Order: sequence, then C-alpha cells, then structure tokens
Amino acid sequence: MLLAIDAGNTNVVFAVMDGREVRARWRIATDPRRTADEYVVWLSQLLTLEGLDRADITGVVISTVVPRALHNLRMLATKYFASESLVAGEGGWPLTLDVDEPQSLGADRALNVIAAHDAYAGDLIVVDFGTATTFDVIDYSGAYKGGIIAPGINLSLDALVTAAAKLPRIAIEAPDDTSVIGRNTTQQMQIGIFWGYVAMIEGLVARMKAEVGRPVTVLATGGLAVLFEAHTAVFDHVEHDLTLTGLAILWERAHI
Repeated sequence: MLLAIDAGNTNVVFAVMDGREVRARWRIATDPRRTADEYVVWLSQLLTLEGLDRADITGVVISTVVPRALHNLRMLATKYFASESLVAGEGGWPLTLDVDEPQSLGADRALNVIAAHDAYAGDLIVVDFGTATTFDVIDYSGAYKGGIIAPGINLSLDALVTAAAKLPRIAIEAPDDTSVIGRNTTQQMQIGIFWGYVAMIEGLVARMKAEVGRPVTVLATGGLAVLFEAHTAVFDHVEHDLTLTGLAILWERAHI
C-alpha cells in the first residue's frame, strides 16, 4: 500500500492508499518544525487503530506547498518506511501548463488537474476549498489554462473579526434559513460570510464558464467543500479526495 502525504498551509493529510482507494486518512496541523520522529510516533498509533502496520506501506509519495516541511517528511519516508519518497512536481509535471508562470503552480492544484482530467472528459473547473479557495480551468486536452486564488472562508472570517473589535467570532455554517436579512449581529455575520461566499463561488464559476465558451463540468474538492455542496447547484460533482487521487496516479505513472 501507498502512503500519500499532502502538506498544505493549514494541515498535513496522511492517507493510506490501496490503489486509488483511500483506506485510511488522518490530519495533523502543519508545523515545519515537526520531526520525522514525532510524525512516526503519532502515525504508528493511528495505523494500529486501523489494523495496519508500518510494514504494510511499500511506497511514499509527497505533495507540499510548504517547502520547509519537505525535509522532515522525506526523513519520515526514508528512516521509518525504508522508501525513497516520490515528491510531486520534482522533475516537472506530466501535463501541459498553458500559463505565464508554470513554475508557480502549487502542487495540490497540479494534482487536482491530473486527477480531474483522468476522471472526467471535456473542459473542467475545479474549486478547491482550503486555506485559500482556488478555481482551476482544465481544457478538454488536459492542459491547465489558469485560474483564480481567493481568500478561504476561514481567512475571510478571521480578517473581519480581527479588524472589527465589536464583532464576535462565529461558527462557519449555513444560516438556519435562506433569508438574507439578518435580525441580529450574529445572523448578519453568518449571512455575509456564508451566503456571500456562495455568491462569490457562483459568480466566479459563471464568469469562467462564459469565458471558456464550451460546456464545462464543475468539481468541488478540499476539506471545506462539505460546507457548500448542499447549498448550491453550481457543482456537478464533489470529489473529496481529488488531491490524494492525483498523488496515487502520479505514483502509478512513475512505476509503470
């Protein structure tokens, strides 16, 4: 089985992959100072709880948008899984990056493109809800054409609460009803954050579709996608494990 590691700005996701199927997954807060020894103590206990063992892992593939975290993750693979890890993006990507600065594309977004094009035909838009919310356009040939980076919903709320001393910190969740006229401060904040974010998603996707000019399939992914999937019809599919699937595909192609 494969250990897939996706190190994001907020969390590092560890997943045990059986082919392209996620057998188990866990999250830990991203901390570049965390050592390989610390990782393995935490991970070994979780593997045991799932009836797995470190010896079951035959390969390690890593994606990171936090360069300082990479060394310790590589050490984890080498020291405790006897594996020379495959690092996503090293040596280039197996896809066409039709943008001005291809080297600046985050590994997670490139992996989403690979997995999305593998699963769906035609033009695609992938909306990934994480620390930032990203919108990526893939054409029918599998080429990455560009996209959008917007503040994630948690960042938006943090900025609002930090800048306005009298506003309370609220939970990010759908309001109790669909009214967009709040009767108190908490309701008004929930409407502004939640329905405002839904309106941004729908508006940006509509503009992207119009610019593509052909039928487009829209996918949602990322840890926060569950907040929105039941409250908008803009998504054709929700693929919670798109980045992990991309890592599994990358591993497959490297070991054909």
